[in-house]
Amino acid sequence: MTKKITKIGILTSGGDSPGMNAAIRAVVRTALYNKLEVFGINHGYMGMVNDDITPMDGRSVANIIQRGGTILKTSRCKEFLEYEGRKKAFDNLNKKGIDGLVIIGGDGSFRGAQIFSNEFNIPCIGLPGTIDKDIAGTDYTIGFDTATNTAVEAIDKIRDTADAHDRLFLVEVMGRDAGYIALHSGIATGAENILIPERKTDLEEIILSLEEKEKRKKLVNIIIVAEGDEFGGANDLSKYIKEKLPSLEVRVCILGHIQRGGAPSCMDRVLASRMGYHAVECLLEGKHNVFVGIVNNKMHYIPLNEAIKKKQRISDDWMKMVKILAT
Repeated sequence: MTKKITKIGILTSGGDSPGMNAAIRAVVRTALYNKLEVFGINHGYMGMVNDDITPMDGRSVANIIQRGGTILKTSRCKEFLEYEGRKKAFDNLNKKGIDGLVIIGGDGSFRGAQIFSNEFNIPCIGLPGTIDKDIAGTDYTIGFDTATNTAVEAIDKIRDTADAHDRLFLVEVMGRDAGYIALHSGIATGAENILIPERKTDLEEIILSLEEKEKRKKLVNIIIVAEGDEFGGANDLSKYIKEKLPSLEVRVCILGHIQRGGAPSCMDRVLASRMGYHAVECLLEGKHNVFVGIVNNKMHYIPLNEAIKKKQRISDDWMKMVKILAT
């Protein structure tokens, strides 16, 4: 992998996240500035297998930095999981002379890139694009800030109607394996409780807390539930609460995929731009098979095989703060 890079391909893989377009723009413009040819690979790894690969120039990325989603589309590709599919993908890249790849996605996308690189000697650079902020080795991922702000805006509006009717609202946010969106949006909106997969849900404590608030005539309550909470989602929790407190008016709101869409925030645009720029710099400098992370506002380069989902315990201090601020 010591040969000079001349042509790079860029793809987005897995779930979309706001800011992916800003990253694509940064990669393309940085590559063109350094006299590299750039190819957009449509629909992720499926585009590599199906030879859905097109040249990109400066105009290809004009007026996209403010757009959500990804202009290159994304998908999951079962064929790429098998060697035959990856060999087909390599042959398609080889025909066009593509000798470096930038992959924007999550840990599964990075694992695929690592395997592909090892088999066919193609340098790969990853950019962490996931709203869940669940990749080890980076403080933030592309899309997390926007998704959290989207959740906050929705929860603020839900609190207005909760206040009008003296109701308990259970708001389910995304986060199958990580509760960062729930934690950050819950603190920002003054939620009375936050349920996340990193901590065991104490149902008795929730009921006691609601009973105590009812005695104090605090009838407006918001509970944020990460979709991956070990007890279940907001609908399961609603059934349990209604059984224990039948007099309480309970409503469920599942925010779902609105958290993935929309124009990226300033933070996500800047983060994605910095990461995209450094991805090309990595390829030019010979830093291969790493992903570009950010730690303490500085770029860090982490081997792709270390890009695993965070399964860390959120500290007691965070949850203590949530409890104190919600009283």
